[in-house]
Amino acid sequence: MANSRSARKRIRANERKHVRNRGVRSSVRTYVGKARQSLLSLEPGNTVDVEEQLKAAVRALDRAAEKGILHRNNVNRRKSRLTAMAARLIRAASEGGEHATELRAAAAGGAKGRGRATTAAKRPAAKAPVKAPKAAAKSPAKATSVPKTAAAGSGAAAQPKKK
Repeated sequence: MANSRSARKRIRANERKHVRNRGVRSSVRTYVGKARQSLLSLEPGNTVDVEEQLKAAVRALDRAAEKGILHRNNVNRRKSRLTAMAARLIRAASEGGEHATELRAAAAGGAKGRGRATTAAKRPAAKAPVKAPKAAAKSPAKATSVPKTAAAGSGAAAQPKKK
């Protein structure tokens, strides 16, 4: 719990900002989701609705960046990916054919559509078991028979550590 008046005031202000930020982020997700859905259900010759949805999503992203809710680099990256996806799908829809269907399926697939590795491909190969060092292969009686003080050479460095 906050002890000073200013700390209590900061808590109240942070709560107000949290509610506002959550609402703006939610609306951004809604607009971007609607734009993606309209892109995925794009039909040849019907690009007007898609362009309106795209403009609304870009406007919502810009508003969130202007208010400082989302970082401007994050907003720019999301706008870039969204417009690139729109350009690909609109071009494919105007050409028609199976290419548009393949692009739509790739865009709906998320990370698979962007050419990123799947989780199985990201995993490193299994490592071979590590062999024991040669010093450890010797008998344990020989290794422990030499006292620590004699092995270290100086009495100050060889004192046992306190817990």
